[in-house]
Amino acid sequence: MDHKISMYLFVSYLAIFTLFFKGFVSSFPSGYNNGYNNGHGYGLTSNLNYRFYDRSCPRLQMIVKSGVRRAFQDDSRIAASLLRLHFHDCFVNGCDGSILLNDSEDFKGEKNARPNRNSVRGFEVIEDIKSDIESSCPLTVSCADIVALAAREAVVLTGGPFWPVPLGRRDSLTASEQAANTNLPSPFEPLENITAKFVTLGLDLKDVVVLSGAHTIGFAQCFVIKHRLFNFKGSGQPDPNLAASSALLSKLKDTCPNVDSSDSKLAALDAASSVKFDNAYYVNLMNNIGLLDSDQTLMTDPTAAALVKSYSENTYLFSRDFAVSMVKMGNIGVMTGSDGVIRAKCGFPG
Repeated sequence: MDHKISMYLFVSYLAIFTLFFKGFVSSFPSGYNNGYNNGHGYGLTSNLNYRFYDRSCPRLQMIVKSGVRRAFQDDSRIAASLLRLHFHDCFVNGCDGSILLNDSEDFKGEKNARPNRNSVRGFEVIEDIKSDIESSCPLTVSCADIVALAAREAVVLTGGPFWPVPLGRRDSLTASEQAANTNLPSPFEPLENITAKFVTLGLDLKDVVVLSGAHTIGFAQCFVIKHRLFNFKGSGQPDPNLAASSALLSKLKDTCPNVDSSDSKLAALDAASSVKFDNAYYVNLMNNIGLLDSDQTLMTDPTAAALVKSYSENTYLFSRDFAVSMVKMGNIGVMTGSDGVIRAKCGFPG
């Protein structure tokens, strides 16, 4: 009798879990480019597939997971860096691994563009993972797919959501410093400008709010925030929002003193949990203590502010929507099929 009851409960729980998981996964598209034209067709399906490498490189996801975990053990900051690397790749001519390319005689790449110089990190981690993959599956897996998978693993490793990553991207043969300087949102831009850059790529205001939640982990260089600490809008005074929290303001001034030599120092984007992926970022915004201009400006738009409030109150809702927006972003301007290449080394086009 006990055995029958146990089996009944097991089957019931399994049915509930299956329905939940099916609903969760079904919210992810199988592959599309959000109408973004990267020279490969406007609005056409990108032909990405969750099981693209199941036969050609069955250990791929385990290799990426292990590589990210090793890097995280050496440097906990790398999780935020890998997530940011994916974002900065996709926003410049699509998710094509172009950010990884070194400068050459033929072009100036994206690594040294203004938004990336002395800022974007994680290149060595991706190259190490690529080397491990090449040992198992030579010339099979694109660097662009490795970046997308590494970003997911970085989020999971810091306590954030897991999401299936559609695969099958191809790598670009070139990169563009000019496009990086133009396309990447700046922490100093007003919300309408940032939103316009998202919309150009097929994303929307909700994606702006959701993907900004990545700032729940990681750090910002002091030069990005010092004007809010010492001379907000030329007033010679701190930003009143930050000044309202005297303890936080004092801590930030200690971290980022008003001298040029502090410009490259680092301040946690979420001081309470800089290596924990949670919804504290939105709680901070509700308390008017978002670190970057581009963070706190979300509260100036009624629609964005309503989303911030929802995410501050519901961690599950944020995790679910973050996963969906990451899949959307990961489909921007992808190359598939015979377009592009599979690089042997991520820093070199051939």
